[in-house]
Amino acid sequence: MNVRSQVSMVFHLDKCIGCHTCSVACKNIWTDRKGAEYMWWNNVETKPGTGFPTKWEDQEKYKGGWELNGKGKLEIKSTSRTKIIPNIFHNPHMPSMDDYYEPWTYDYQNLFTAPEGSDQPTAEPISMIDGQKIDVQSGPNWDDDLGGSPIYAENDPNLEGLTEQQKLQLSSVERLVFFYLPRICNHCLNPCCVASCPSGALYKRGEDGIVLIDQQKCRAWRSCVAACPYKKTYFNWFTGKSEKCILCYPRLETGQAPACFHSCVGRIRYLGVLLYDADRIEEIAKLPDDELVEGHRSMILDPFDPEVIANAKKSGISDGVIESAQRSPVYQFVMKWKIALPPHIEYRTLPMLFYVPPMSPVQASRDGDVINHISDNLFHDIDESRVPMKFLANLFGAGHEGVVRYALRKQKAVRWHRRAETVGDVDRAMADRMLQEANCTREEADAIYNLTSLCTFEDRFVIPPMHREQAIEMMKEPHEHRTEAGFGFVGGPHKGL
Repeated sequence: MNVRSQVSMVFHLDKCIGCHTCSVACKNIWTDRKGAEYMWWNNVETKPGTGFPTKWEDQEKYKGGWELNGKGKLEIKSTSRTKIIPNIFHNPHMPSMDDYYEPWTYDYQNLFTAPEGSDQPTAEPISMIDGQKIDVQSGPNWDDDLGGSPIYAENDPNLEGLTEQQKLQLSSVERLVFFYLPRICNHCLNPCCVASCPSGALYKRGEDGIVLIDQQKCRAWRSCVAACPYKKTYFNWFTGKSEKCILCYPRLETGQAPACFHSCVGRIRYLGVLLYDADRIEEIAKLPDDELVEGHRSMILDPFDPEVIANAKKSGISDGVIESAQRSPVYQFVMKWKIALPPHIEYRTLPMLFYVPPMSPVQASRDGDVINHISDNLFHDIDESRVPMKFLANLFGAGHEGVVRYALRKQKAVRWHRRAETVGDVDRAMADRMLQEANCTREEADAIYNLTSLCTFEDRFVIPPMHREQAIEMMKEPHEHRTEAGFGFVGGPHKGL
């Protein structure tokens, strides 16, 4: 057992209001400079939708993530020893500026210097790349809410496997249903970006698992951009270096939450430590799609287990980090309650950002000018939701509906339980039966409610004490887990930086 610690996250999608405060906070701190104008280390997407960059989930187009070859070995889809040299000057699977958007500003001076005339002067858009006037065609969050549904919602890659009626329900303007998906770097256990880098510039910090880029080692190969299936590594065209979310580690090292977490209006974000067995990374990444979610969970260790604690200390993990793991809200959501799920686990990077899937409104039918709802929004059956179970399963369960259905049924049971407790218009016996069917007790339902609704800042963010000396000691140990591609490590350099 090779116990390692990982700073992990949970985003509760039922609480996200799509205000983009997190994106603006991140933008102002990290990417408000030349060459990084188009970067959004944190962005919020409307689902169904194509996201940022456009259709980033379509790995037939981008070839991101890992795949099992015919011999049952893990390989990077986008690159290999034979591909890296031919793709130096043109990588056919790398997003272009059009897939993101050409950043622009406005010629505000024209408002002050325009000659006197009969028309109101305007501030025309100009490119932040070459300074020329541009005709703006797209931008970040271009499909926000219902904007462009026939173009964006209809082309969401997660619609695969849905019936035509379900697709129509999701993409029609009258659907009035969507949910928001905030995205940052997942700081994966098996990061494809780390394994793809020929110069070894990307690495996974030994003491907390944060994935970073050494700017001095980066040689602008851009293999990381193509390899990351979530497209959360970017290339700075001005500096010639790759950049990505660093989980605000300077803030974490001083006991502060990352900027996007701290600024979140809906309080959807949770941060804590998970302990995991690094020796099982390759084994889990090779599992069939329908076993990946449970396999991923099986890697995460019980921080109260004496054997785990002993092995953690043997690996150099401090008592403070172990104590933080025992109080981690992420452990509650992911392991104890099992209502938080990883995004696109089928990419086999083993992401350490988990999402609580949203409870969406019920379907509706139109009879002339009257909209008929199937049932009351609060107490509808989850299979009647306007976001089909298959869509959520494609996003959070590698197509496996069972894990998503379990999470949603437990959330619904908690709603009934709290309604019975506080309002009294729900039959208590019915609420208890729903809790039982959802494998949930009253005590657990109250705990879920408290951490979801009544939590304090300290409840949501259990930040471990940072010990940089641990990383220095880990650097002295030999590298392990070399990949078939030969460029990095399966799971990152767990025994070295």
